[in-house]
Amino acid sequence: MLVIILLIAIAFIVFATSKLKLHPFIALLIAAYGIAMSVGMGYIEISKTITKGFGGILAYIGIVIVLGTIIGVILEKSGAAIKMAEVVLKVVGKKRPVLAMSIIGYIVSVPVFCDSGFVILNALKRSMVRQLKVSGVAMSVALATGLFATHTLVPPTPGPIAAAGNLHIGNLGLVIIFGIGISIITMLAGYFWAIRSGKIHTSGEDLLSDLEHDSEVIAKYGQLPSAFKSFAPIFIPILLMALASVIKLLFPDSSDTFIYKIFIFLGEPTNALFIGLLFAATLLPKFDEERLSGWIGEGIKSAGEILIITGAGGALGAVLKASGIGQYLGETLQTLSLGIFVPFIISAALKSAQGSSTTALVVTSSIIYPLLANLGLDSELGKVLVVMAIGAGAMTVSHANDSFFWVVSRFSKMDVPTAYKSYTTATLVQGLVTIFVVYVLSSIIL
Repeated sequence: MLVIILLIAIAFIVFATSKLKLHPFIALLIAAYGIAMSVGMGYIEISKTITKGFGGILAYIGIVIVLGTIIGVILEKSGAAIKMAEVVLKVVGKKRPVLAMSIIGYIVSVPVFCDSGFVILNALKRSMVRQLKVSGVAMSVALATGLFATHTLVPPTPGPIAAAGNLHIGNLGLVIIFGIGISIITMLAGYFWAIRSGKIHTSGEDLLSDLEHDSEVIAKYGQLPSAFKSFAPIFIPILLMALASVIKLLFPDSSDTFIYKIFIFLGEPTNALFIGLLFAATLLPKFDEERLSGWIGEGIKSAGEILIITGAGGALGAVLKASGIGQYLGETLQTLSLGIFVPFIISAALKSAQGSSTTALVVTSSIIYPLLANLGLDSELGKVLVVMAIGAGAMTVSHANDSFFWVVSRFSKMDVPTAYKSYTTATLVQGLVTIFVVYVLSSIIL
């Protein structure tokens, strides 16, 4: 009966968000209340469990999500994203434009949402298509899959942070280290599929003659910031968090030293992202109301929706843990020996059914948390790999119910069949390659 209750709850979340277009926050809350009442939880306990779960997850990653989102907005509006693209293009070279596009998407999507990243970089991509005589489909798929790789796997992107929070991972730096390593392979999988797609497909973009010149792209933002200023808000927080994780692993006996404490302090996610925000502030062309209030306010508003969905996911997870469903389901799944594939399957089903990768990451991590011990994944490294497995599922697959699918197809002038054959199948390849890598890693280190 417990399993049936959970399946009904998941089916409701999928149906409500995909068919009824109900906001995920309300759908998750209704599911949490429904499960709590169905298992006979006391009426006072229901409220306490839901509010504790909601507040607990936001206490852990709420500020991190807000700071990361603000940094993303500043990078977008200041032209720093375009500057990063220029630098990558110079390093990789115009002889490998498709690879350059993959890398550009990979870097930009760490702080900037997929949809925004694609729109920002679309003019640059179209200019490269015109100048270098390369397939528009190949370039579009490369950019989209590069964006997708870090969007689902690498903090401080909100989805992976929320999943890490729901799984109560104490060391976010480990998630970043594993996320970067695995997502590089994910990006390359998308790159090779983009090359293949460019050979067998054409798009309207290939035939356009009125494409923007590089000067017009840059003119949109005025004077572009320096390379250091552009990269610093992303890479300095990531570096600080990664260093703190490495120091904790390599020098556990030095915890009383001053240098150890400094690195651990700077590597705390909230502190690291705040430092990143200070570097992002150097990108502001003026310290006026439009930038200090408008840009930052836009970031806060964008973070608001993610925060409430994440909080509702935490509430659902708390109810699942208190209800006993997680323990029973974990014991049942343990006999099937699916292990690391369980979070991938649930996440992929949610992603394909309702379209949002972030929602898939939040909901799946909420469901999986009570199952970790029974699946043998309750160690710190086990939880990190679960985030990677959920991220792999959250990219499998992007199709017509995903807003990013329409951003990619419309801005690339691809018709729907071409988008399915090139982009949607690319996300399937990325997801399968990623879960294979995660499975191999889990077999070695767990």
